[in-house]
Amino acid sequence: MKEREIEGAARRRKITGKWGYTWHLWVTLLLHIAAIVLFTRGFLLTRTELPYYSNSSDVSESQCLYSSSHNNTTTSSWTKPAVNRLIIIVLDALRFDFVAPSTFFPESKHWMDKLKVLKEVVSKSPTSAKIFKAIADPPTTSLQRLKGLTTGGLPTFVDVGNSFGAPAIVEDNFLNQLVQSGKKVVMMGDDTWTQLFPHHFERSYPYPSFNVKDLDTVDNGCIEHLFPSLYEDDWDVLISHFLGVDHAGHIFGVDSTQMTEKLEQYNSILEKVIEVLEKESGPGRLHENTLLVVMGDHGQTLNGDHGGGGAEEVETAIFAMSVKKPPSSVPVEYDTSSCQLDLDGKNVCVSSMQQLDFAVTMSALLGIPFPYGSIGQVNPELYALGAGSWNLDVSQQLSESDIWIQNYANILCINSWQVKRYIDAYSASSAVGFSSDDLSRVASVYAQAENHWLHSTKKLRLDKRDIDALVPALKKQIESYFNFLRTVAELARSKWTEFDLRMMGAGIAIMSISLIFQVLAILRANSQDGATLASSGYAWFFSASAFAFFLLGMRAVSFLSNSFILEEGKVANFLLSTSGIVALRKSVVKGKLLKESVGFLLLSTFCRFGIEIGLSKQASTSAFMKEYTSWILNIASGLAVWNHAAEVVPILVLIILAFWLYKATSDIFFGWPRKIVVVCTILSYMLIIVHWITENNRYILAFMPESIGRIYIPRIVYAILLGQLLLLVFAQLFRGNSSDCKTNLVVKTTAMLSAWSSTVILLSGKQGPMVAFASIVGGYCIMRLCDIEDDAKNGPQRRLSIGPFPVMQWNLFATCLFFCSGHWCAFDGLHYGAAFIGFEEFMLVPQAIILTLDTYGFSIILPVFGLPFLVAMKYKADLGKHVLFTQLSQMYTTYGLITAIMTTFTIYCVTMHRRHLMVWGLFAPKFVFDVFGLLLTDVLICLASLYYFDQGKDAHNHN
Repeated sequence: MKEREIEGAARRRKITGKWGYTWHLWVTLLLHIAAIVLFTRGFLLTRTELPYYSNSSDVSESQCLYSSSHNNTTTSSWTKPAVNRLIIIVLDALRFDFVAPSTFFPESKHWMDKLKVLKEVVSKSPTSAKIFKAIADPPTTSLQRLKGLTTGGLPTFVDVGNSFGAPAIVEDNFLNQLVQSGKKVVMMGDDTWTQLFPHHFERSYPYPSFNVKDLDTVDNGCIEHLFPSLYEDDWDVLISHFLGVDHAGHIFGVDSTQMTEKLEQYNSILEKVIEVLEKESGPGRLHENTLLVVMGDHGQTLNGDHGGGGAEEVETAIFAMSVKKPPSSVPVEYDTSSCQLDLDGKNVCVSSMQQLDFAVTMSALLGIPFPYGSIGQVNPELYALGAGSWNLDVSQQLSESDIWIQNYANILCINSWQVKRYIDAYSASSAVGFSSDDLSRVASVYAQAENHWLHSTKKLRLDKRDIDALVPALKKQIESYFNFLRTVAELARSKWTEFDLRMMGAGIAIMSISLIFQVLAILRANSQDGATLASSGYAWFFSASAFAFFLLGMRAVSFLSNSFILEEGKVANFLLSTSGIVALRKSVVKGKLLKESVGFLLLSTFCRFGIEIGLSKQASTSAFMKEYTSWILNIASGLAVWNHAAEVVPILVLIILAFWLYKATSDIFFGWPRKIVVVCTILSYMLIIVHWITENNRYILAFMPESIGRIYIPRIVYAILLGQLLLLVFAQLFRGNSSDCKTNLVVKTTAMLSAWSSTVILLSGKQGPMVAFASIVGGYCIMRLCDIEDDAKNGPQRRLSIGPFPVMQWNLFATCLFFCSGHWCAFDGLHYGAAFIGFEEFMLVPQAIILTLDTYGFSIILPVFGLPFLVAMKYKADLGKHVLFTQLSQMYTTYGLITAIMTTFTIYCVTMHRRHLMVWGLFAPKFVFDVFGLLLTDVLICLASLYYFDQGKDAHNHN
């Protein structure tokens, strides 16, 4: 025994200072940074943007007929202009069912049929106006959609981050071609346009777009400048981008009064716009040949979210109206219309198109060169709306429909030539480009279409004698061009991103090395502390460890399935409940801790319910609540106490949390710096209550300006957090007065958690206190249950090692808190409104920090800083700080290892599914959230090591 003590003392002396306990944590962080940077550079590469621009003379290189082919002059037109002026009104986040009549859907909703003026115009003039279901390509964030709409390309996933600070578009685009062709563009509304196109507008009236709580500023600015501009002649293209519907969705959801009011306001605005256009549409007037386009950039879910590739997000609408009536409708072969009677008994037809086709179609209508990188096709139905201005010198033996086919075939010839030119240039300029097989397939399809054009269709057009053979040849030609353009679009969607497999492989290799390194660090800590594990505890210790690794493997393997990724919160909750059942069985066998076991299972049920309804979203917009309204909402719909309870309960829970903190400072020895921290937290809780009261107009204090409760109180809470953290850093300069290192650890952990808790609760809204309450109860249960094998008769040293089982439970519980607080691994799962708590204007850095605190507060920040409670619970006697810090180091390494394994499997998943249809809509967002969460976890673990291991160098003196 004496020899073992001497050997242990010698082993302890090898550790000098906190670096001896924490150096591997910092090395792990560096390994993870290197792995993620390399893998990300290989996986999230942007599409290569070519520095080429279309010019008016380029079309002469094609074999097509173009507008200057009958004379020797050079014009800016690739196609004959069909409209003189274009008005684009963008209604951000315009769902398809906002525009189409409710009769097109299985169930009528109260937000439908609000934009009545659009369907009335379509039913009255079906050849002059059309409604389209426009399918956007993910990601469905505003910047990517505007980029896609103007370039005609497919913006890649990595650009999503630019939605918070959009860079100027450098590749060729619709607006660039307008300016190069001498067209004047006026813009008003969302300031994203001026960020993307800083030098393209004759006049612009931008308004800040990121404050999702502001429903009216941008819209009022659009209204202020839109109607006067309709009577001015100093523009050719007018763009007005409204944001109210998008913001109403983010804050209140689709099924809300605010959404209905916005749609009704837009209907009134559009009525006035159409009235002005019809009034000014006579010969020689301002809008004699104007095309009006009302469109969404993307859709939104019932909760008002967007960013992914769900049907509600990618399905938006385009309404187009020509004030100059076309001579006839589009030929039936190219008509995709589906017609229904609306509620008024009027026939309304809706067509479909790809948003990808918007840029090239608008370019064709205005007669400007097509954007160099566009891969869309000129939509026949939208293009036909401009046919009223055509006056072609062709044989009068052709009908109006045949004239349209003749012109459209030539447009597609130019369209296909432009796309083929781009594909060739892209493959030649890009480092990877398309594969040889893909290029051969594209070249073969294009060669077939071009040969048919040169040897048949073009000759017939120029000959003008064999009229009977011309129209069938034109239709066959159009179909061959359709085939080519569809082939290119499908190829681009499936293989657009250039994956650098060597960098991805290097990242995976370093990530795997980091896992091995973490395992070795855990084994090293076990060997240093091996004497504290009694042989009688081996059975439970190793069986629990095996079960923990089984749960870990189950969760990791689930990431390889897109279905399980979609249900990740439910998977984590199922595994957490499974671990609770195992603990309950052990409690029954041992006859103790039954309350904790049952309570933990009940808490996991609460988390399951929270994951279903999304506590942080409007419960009335949740699909779960819609389904079960009969037993939840309907029961209490007539009770005023229901609404009062929703406001009072969070306040009462917050008061309970404040009382617990007060009791903690009384029951546990606190030095003055940390006691001040806890008192400041209690003060912050009271300020949060005042903030909530002043947010409710029914209870707003008459003596307090609204801005104090809405703006300044949150800022005071943020300032208190900053002061608390500085005070805790300052407290590190003083050693605790107690020689009990366990008490010192508990005091420091309590102070740190209390400092962060107030800001996290504030950002989480009125659900915050309930989630905080649940996290405290869950953490307490896990701490108590990890003590289930201890038996007093075996003495305080029976088993000190923290096995992976409670750490795994802690990690699963943190994951459940992430999902039950209303977050999920997609950009539409971010609570953008939280970034504006205490702010009215957008400031990137502070609001990015606030958004991070809201997203990861309950799931990473508080769990990481709360982990030392597990060690404190197991620490039965004062065996010296070396034992305590060794256990703490082992526990943090285990927690980091679990998180790293999850992220590694996510990396494996995106590597295997990099060509999957859902790679950008599902796998890539999951990858971004997981790698950011891993790095944040590593950073916080390293910071926690600086905070909790402050007296490691004196550890051996207390043995």
